[in-house]
Amino acid sequence: MNSMFHFPSSCYYRLLTFVLVSLAALNGTAQNTDSVMIRKIYTEALTDTTSYHNLRYLCTRIGGRICGSPEAEQAVSWSKNLLEQMGLDTVYLQKCMVKHWVRGKEETVQVNPGGKESSPLHACALGGSVGTGPDGIKAGVVEIRDFNELPILGRKGIEGRIVFFNHPADPSFYYTFSAYGGAVAYRANGAIQAARYGAVAVLVRSATLAHDHYPHTGNMHYADTVKQIPAAAIGTLDADQLSLQLKKDPALKILIKLSCRMEPEVPSYNVIGEIRGTRFPDEVIAFGGHLDSWDLGQGAHDDGAGVVQTIEVLREFKALNIRPAHTLRVVVFMDEETDQRGAKAYDETAVRDSLKIKHIAAIECDRGGFTPFGFSIDATDQKIKELQSWKQLFLPYGIYMFEKGGSGVDIRGLKSLGTPLIALVPDSQRYFDYHHSAADTFDKVNQRELQLGSATVASLVYLIDKYGL
Repeated sequence: MNSMFHFPSSCYYRLLTFVLVSLAALNGTAQNTDSVMIRKIYTEALTDTTSYHNLRYLCTRIGGRICGSPEAEQAVSWSKNLLEQMGLDTVYLQKCMVKHWVRGKEETVQVNPGGKESSPLHACALGGSVGTGPDGIKAGVVEIRDFNELPILGRKGIEGRIVFFNHPADPSFYYTFSAYGGAVAYRANGAIQAARYGAVAVLVRSATLAHDHYPHTGNMHYADTVKQIPAAAIGTLDADQLSLQLKKDPALKILIKLSCRMEPEVPSYNVIGEIRGTRFPDEVIAFGGHLDSWDLGQGAHDDGAGVVQTIEVLREFKALNIRPAHTLRVVVFMDEETDQRGAKAYDETAVRDSLKIKHIAAIECDRGGFTPFGFSIDATDQKIKELQSWKQLFLPYGIYMFEKGGSGVDIRGLKSLGTPLIALVPDSQRYFDYHHSAADTFDKVNQRELQLGSATVASLVYLIDKYGL
């Protein structure tokens, strides 16, 4: 049916132009409002040192926080008290049972024990390893650079010997997590693979690009189908030294003494704090890091930095009097390093309550407290485009990366609920110099870089809360 009114074409185009200009003006106003708020968030973060002082306390007063340890228990109490003092709407603990591995005092790896050229190597037990017994294990050594060499040598070349996995991390990768990914398999699965051929113990080159004497620990695995054998890491310079010694003397022997052991499981907790949403209290934006760390250092970059950065997000919202529409939830996870029991407990609750509580986004900070570059996003292409539409707001702060990729160990279980998963991505060049070693101490964290990370996460949370995903 024809309309009773007829607009000349010139009027139609003027009206269309007016509408488009008006929409652009509204969008520009929104962009300007967001820019102003993000500037306030960064200013608050960069001029307040609370998160840095929190990290100092966690690292220097409590220290390394291996699951099941008294230090981990202290860290849970500290986190809960800290969140309660912030005046949040809700603070609570979420129970999980965790493994309790104890390192023990004895960690000796001696080349040619008792011989004229006897020399110690800088070594540490890998997390979860069995001990050697008080007399230790003394045996010959076979050097292997790749798992493919095991079947070539076979049981005849390996049985009764110590397998030395000397697989260097590949320095050609720009992003050092890729280099780590190629080396960590020998730490994680070396004992299983070597035991299949009758090895009595394994030594593993530390999974790092650094060249020093720091041994790097980390979790390793056993299988029910093969014998559990002791496993230790040695520093990269020590690995180079041992390789040269084996070339000169293939018959040299090594003595390994480790007093590590597994104790019964104990209860521990995730620590959770919330600012309740004013409009959508049952829709949650979750973010967090993991409280546990390995015990050689202070767990500063892995992952004390992520813990204090995500706690800081809530402090910044309160300091700027931003009342979120959605519930903002910080989750301080327990047991990322060993068995992810904290993440599993959180996932179980999230799935159980998914008809009542919806996670609209989850953000993890677990890549060190270095200068942030942006975000790695595990979500649909449409969600990624929505996040990328905010890129211009972050460019003044050096944040340019909004790319499809992995998220984090502790939040990945939420993917089953369709939750967009996001990881803060900082500069990775120094991370594995410190990771899982005695070098991961508070003094290695730059205050300004740490604060930039918290501001970047808080700004993204602000935008997700305002516009949704």
